[in-house]
Amino acid sequence: MSQILENPSSEAIVESPIGISTKPKNKIIATMQKRWLLFATVLFPTCISIVYFGLIASDVYVSESIFVVRGPRKQSGSSGLSSLLQGGGASSSGFSRSLEDVDAVKNYILSRDALEVLNQELEVKKSYESSKIDVFSRFNGFGIDNSFEEFFQYSKSVITVIADPLSSCSSLVVNAFSAQESQKINALLLKLAEDLVNKINERSRNDLIKFAQKEVDQASVAAKAASLALSDFRNNQTVVDPEKQTEIHFNKISSLEDRLIGAKSQLSQLERFAPNSPHPPALKLRIELLEKEIAEETALVTGGKDSLASKAVEYKRLQLEQEFSDRQLAGALSALESARNEAQRQTLYLETIAKPNLPDEAILPRRFRGVITTLVLGMAAWGILTLILAGVKDHQH
Repeated sequence: MSQILENPSSEAIVESPIGISTKPKNKIIATMQKRWLLFATVLFPTCISIVYFGLIASDVYVSESIFVVRGPRKQSGSSGLSSLLQGGGASSSGFSRSLEDVDAVKNYILSRDALEVLNQELEVKKSYESSKIDVFSRFNGFGIDNSFEEFFQYSKSVITVIADPLSSCSSLVVNAFSAQESQKINALLLKLAEDLVNKINERSRNDLIKFAQKEVDQASVAAKAASLALSDFRNNQTVVDPEKQTEIHFNKISSLEDRLIGAKSQLSQLERFAPNSPHPPALKLRIELLEKEIAEETALVTGGKDSLASKAVEYKRLQLEQEFSDRQLAGALSALESARNEAQRQTLYLETIAKPNLPDEAILPRRFRGVITTLVLGMAAWGILTLILAGVKDHQH
């Protein structure tokens, strides 16, 4: 029979029949647990990562381009310090940049619409689900969901736009499993972004000019109508300019009155100094004719609704309407020209700083880094779990 002895540390030691002592079973189990924990958290994941990164993971080629969205130069009449800032680092490019326009370009590049164009032009969906790509990297590697919605979510991991608010430059990064494919996708996305900027410019110009052109059209119609109304009035009333014609008639009346005064004066002198002269009857007839002619001329100017005075009121109104409509048309034309200049000044530009490169080697995945990362994370997990198990064991004792 085995004898149980108590050592100074009060630990129980099991003595075998042949006199050989062994460790307690709980220590053996603890040692086995530590070994299995080390294997499960460190050794096995590291071996898996070595196999995956060394033998399975597909090469990923990265094509990068840099672009900037530039807006119009801000016109400012300020001087002094503000002018110095505009000429220096505060505005080194000389253009004002709109963050909204940059965000619009970025969002479009990452949008479903751009992806649909890519798929139509380059069949990118087939490229990314090729069986030549490892099952963990390709789209729908496990055959679960082959929808375009799922591919759109997948595209966010291979197409990236990084905007730098300090330099206003944006980087377009495309990951693909062939060098040519990554460059083609990058170049086409840049072209689509440039087309978007051109559409924004076209719409902005149209919106800016549309209202001004509408005002010009309305002013043109009003000016034409006023001109026709004045022309019809002249034709119907057989007058060209009542005011000028009235002035002519007044001059004629004045001349006739001068002649009438002369005839009356002559008649008075003859009746006074030569009563037997045969000329007074002729002078009297002449006076009557002059008075009649003066009355007729006066009637043409001020006599009734057909007189020049009454026609002058309507003529003046029509003339004022024509002048007002002409001024409106001139103002509308000036506003249209200003709108066109402003539309041209507000044009956006997408400038490519660095064209999409053709990668000569695959820089992803970073295989050595992946293995080291797996090892470090495994060691960290092993250490944390070891401390937790030790704490649980101490708590139980």
